[in-house]
Amino acid sequence: MAKVESNFKNMTATLLIITLVASAALGLVYQSTKDPIAAAQQAKINNAIKAVLPEFDNQPSSEAYVVKVDGGELTFYPASKGGQMVGTAVKTFTNNGFAGRIELMVGFLPDGTINKIAVIAHKETPGLGDKMEPKKSNFSVQFEGKNPETFKLKVKKDGGDVDAITASTISSRAYCDAVARAYNALKEGGKHE
Repeated sequence: MAKVESNFKNMTATLLIITLVASAALGLVYQSTKDPIAAAQQAKINNAIKAVLPEFDNQPSSEAYVVKVDGGELTFYPASKGGQMVGTAVKTFTNNGFAGRIELMVGFLPDGTINKIAVIAHKETPGLGDKMEPKKSNFSVQFEGKNPETFKLKVKKDGGDVDAITASTISSRAYCDAVARAYNALKEGGKHE
């Protein structure tokens, strides 16, 4: 067997073939994982809606609408039972976390009172800022049953009513910011386009 001479043309052809094979493989992996990833993300949203609202019998995800706010979008999920509105879940965010973006699902009762809050995504410091998650501390419990009309959504250090997570004032402020963003949009009627 004759040895193939290494030259620019052969190296380019070899690199092109390797690149095409790798691209095709990557495309196949993307196509095969796209739907399961989307389904898992939707299940996470549906579970968060169930966690933050009283019992409902409609499909809030199918009635969802988006509202544009400063720096992004909020998604509203209206929930009802027997045709009566029981609350609205609002997927909200803040970009002011210690490690960046924090996404929450806030459940509001029809009068604007906070029912419960679930953390959807964050990158806060383990053992500190991640204590915003209900399974790691009782931080979120202080919001339950409170109406932001009378409960100031700021940490006590800033003149509000919220007890900050110890050593995580930035994360606590960010959490309050996300909840306040959701409440303000809800108060404005959650106008959708």
